[in-house]
Amino acid sequence: MLRPRRLPPGRLLPSSPPLQVRSFFLPRRPLSSTNPSPYSSTSPFSRTLSIRPISFGQFGRLLGRSLRVPITGAAIGGGAFTAASYKLESFRNSTNDLLTTIGDQVSSTTSSFFNSASSTFNSASDVASDTFSTLQAKLNQAKEGLSDASTDVQAPEWIRSSWKWFKEGSVGGEEEVVVDEGGGEQSSSSEGGGGGGVPPPAPTIAALAALTATSKTQVVQEEDEDDSNLMQLTKKLIEIRQVLLSIDQSDSLKLPSIVVVGSQSSGKSSVLEAIVGHEFLPKGDNMVTRRPIELTLIHTPPTPSNPHPVEYGDFPSLSLTHLTDFSAIQKTLTDLNLSVPASEAVSNDPIDLRIYSPNVPDLTLVDLPGYIQIASMDQPPELQTKIAALCERYIQEPNIILAVCAADVDLANSPALKASREVDPLGLRTIGVVTKMDLVAPALGAQILKGNRYPLHLGYIGVVCKQPKKLLGLGGTVDDVTGAVLKREAGFFGGENAKVFRKPGEGLLVGTDTLRKRLMGVLETSMANSLHGITNAVQLELEAASYQFKVQYNDRRVSPDSYVAETLDTLKARFRDFSTQFSKPRIRTILKSKLDDKLLNILEQLYWADPRTSTDLTLSHASSNPGSDDLDPLWEHKLETAKSLLTKSGVGRDSTNLVADGLRQLIDTIAEGEPFSFHPDAAEQIIQFSHSILRERVPVTSDQVENCIKPFKYEVEVEDREWEVGRARAEELLERECGLMEGKLGEIRKRVGGRRTLDGLVRYVGEVETMKREILKRKLERARNGEEEVEEVVPPMDAYKYNAAHLAEARHAMIFQDRLAIIKLRRQALRSKRCKSGPDEKAFCPEAFLNVVADKLAYTSVMFINVELLDPFFYTFLSGIDSGLRPDLLKNTTFARENPTIRAHLDLQERKDKLEKVMASLQSLINLRQDSQQPSIDHRRGGFGSRGGGGGSGKGGVFGSFF
Repeated sequence: MLRPRRLPPGRLLPSSPPLQVRSFFLPRRPLSSTNPSPYSSTSPFSRTLSIRPISFGQFGRLLGRSLRVPITGAAIGGGAFTAASYKLESFRNSTNDLLTTIGDQVSSTTSSFFNSASSTFNSASDVASDTFSTLQAKLNQAKEGLSDASTDVQAPEWIRSSWKWFKEGSVGGEEEVVVDEGGGEQSSSSEGGGGGGVPPPAPTIAALAALTATSKTQVVQEEDEDDSNLMQLTKKLIEIRQVLLSIDQSDSLKLPSIVVVGSQSSGKSSVLEAIVGHEFLPKGDNMVTRRPIELTLIHTPPTPSNPHPVEYGDFPSLSLTHLTDFSAIQKTLTDLNLSVPASEAVSNDPIDLRIYSPNVPDLTLVDLPGYIQIASMDQPPELQTKIAALCERYIQEPNIILAVCAADVDLANSPALKASREVDPLGLRTIGVVTKMDLVAPALGAQILKGNRYPLHLGYIGVVCKQPKKLLGLGGTVDDVTGAVLKREAGFFGGENAKVFRKPGEGLLVGTDTLRKRLMGVLETSMANSLHGITNAVQLELEAASYQFKVQYNDRRVSPDSYVAETLDTLKARFRDFSTQFSKPRIRTILKSKLDDKLLNILEQLYWADPRTSTDLTLSHASSNPGSDDLDPLWEHKLETAKSLLTKSGVGRDSTNLVADGLRQLIDTIAEGEPFSFHPDAAEQIIQFSHSILRERVPVTSDQVENCIKPFKYEVEVEDREWEVGRARAEELLERECGLMEGKLGEIRKRVGGRRTLDGLVRYVGEVETMKREILKRKLERARNGEEEVEEVVPPMDAYKYNAAHLAEARHAMIFQDRLAIIKLRRQALRSKRCKSGPDEKAFCPEAFLNVVADKLAYTSVMFINVELLDPFFYTFLSGIDSGLRPDLLKNTTFARENPTIRAHLDLQERKDKLEKVMASLQSLINLRQDSQQPSIDHRRGGFGSRGGGGGSGKGGVFGSFF
């Protein structure tokens, strides 16, 4: 019964015709002087409106009787229903003011009733036009619906009381209240009297049934819509969680996960496999789980384009995707765990596994190594401490703890509950999972699930997840594993045990299916609660990343493709710069230098080592008339020999290899410099590509050069200009050799202690050599004369005055002095008038002639090397970079990150982009939640009236929508 509210002075109700109701039946109750009726003429409320508030059940009966339509047959049904519609319209208009007044007095429980009744009355006219048979069918359905609603533990109280009234009728006598125009009230007794009550008419039942069904359907739809929105929120947040894990591993950017902890052999693996529906976790006698397994379950519902989604798993960090064989997933997990050395036994490096399936919920789980009491002989002694530290790291906030305990082990000895109480003393984020419930008596199992000794806010759930032996090792399907587990649990928790585990009022949670739903709900709620916190954290990280990106890189973006293009452009530019070193003059100079070394060696062998050179080709003959025949023909022969040695020494091969070596050195220099110093694979690819070009072109070029210089092997024509240039270069060459000899002698003088010491050493060595020659000469004479051999030796040297090292230096000095002397003689000969006269004196001046030949060989070789080797190499290399190397580098996703500078740029840029993406997703989720919660917020703000307050009959108000 609702209490009347006194209206403030001066406030009047909206004007409307007085309400005429002749059939309001109210329960009788005695009135006394001490308990006056609030509806008497002395009541303050009667001063404004002479009507009393009524109870909810009474109002329902009022509605039923106002809608009473006599149904006598199909012939008169249409007229009766038309009259009922007219009566209903009059009732709607006349009750506006009544409902406006009592609207503020009705509690929040009646709000759903009036909202539901609105649609009922709006469609009452259409319902009234149905035939009697349709009404009778609806009546039967309404009875069944009310029966279900009355037995539903979550049905509202008013539905259960209405069903009770529907079955029992009105109890006791009724009082008819008549409200007249004057505002007074009259009462009269109803016909029934007291007893069993009068059953309501069929139209009243139909209206109430439709009202009940509509309200219940609306509540269910709203709950389904909320659940759907929350599931979508969880799915999106799980996706966001994966992005956040790729951004940073810090605790500030982590969304909640469900961390599974428990001792070894407590049944953790069986619980997870029952949730997933596959046997995929590593198994073994010894400790197999050595690394955290971060398991992400992603629900993939059927779609029109894919009605039967395939179940598969991914290892993103290993680039293993779409593994449909769960035995392969199990093997991969086993290998990854066993890769941890036995000396360490546990690693903090997690394994990222994602399973996509239409049979799993959206969950994020972390499977950790099981707690141990005592380490075995083959395990490190600190293993227990390392496992505890690893688990403690993961069970921190905001993660949800799934503490797995075996039913046959006392909870006081459960290491999982001990660890959870340390970080979650109140048990606000801990779910207890009691496995192996079939190993204890049902009464004891039920007592454990009540959690009286160790209460948890999220409660305990009992499961029997042990799979049948026939499924073990077979890699069963979802129907095999999950179906078998559920069937086993249904058999255990049902039957006689149902009296213990499903006892009304106890609220015990049992079964794997219940565990899945509880995990979904807890994770959904936890993630929803973390939405604003993670949004703020992401916003701070985004602002920091944006500022850093602005300061360090001036918002300049870079991509792997742009870095590849920039790197190849750098390679080409550097190659072009270095290729200028291979101009014709520069190559000719280098080749000429090599030929000069050969020329000096030939002169050393044929001329400078011959003692006659110092007599026949000296100044004494240089004073002769040019063109005279005073030279021995031997020198002409030696000149031809020297020319053959120079032209037939493999100039084509040597010159081509010389240029090819220069190109290889060029490429090596480029590959060793930045940025290719950060890309060894790419540098090696460039080197190998250049070598392949050279391997193809060098033999062809060498043969071509040899063919081109072949005429010089037989005859060389020398012009006067060429002779003068050759003579000048020969003089420069000998001048350089003199300088080298003098430099060597100077170094020896420093090592032996000065010029005077060196001169003494040279004299001593000379005397020794002279003595050796004289002894050898006398030995030969005695042998020729047949005389007896006499042993003669060189007197030993004075060890205090000379040593062996100094004597060796003296012998080297003597060689350099002899060569320096002959070179000085040849330099004077080149400066003589006879050598300057022309190429006819080439036999007297072999140095000038050989220099001219070397110059011709270098010029001709460079010309054909440029055509056959350099030009093809430059073109092929640059075109090969674009056609061969560029596509390979573009396919290489890690190429840009090999450069530390670019890697830092890309990391910050990608971090900023991911944070912006996550921030946009979070903001959209916040907006979505606000939009989904807006009706309930407006409902709370507006009460029974419109959004702006007040209870008028406007479109926005509850009563307005009701009618």
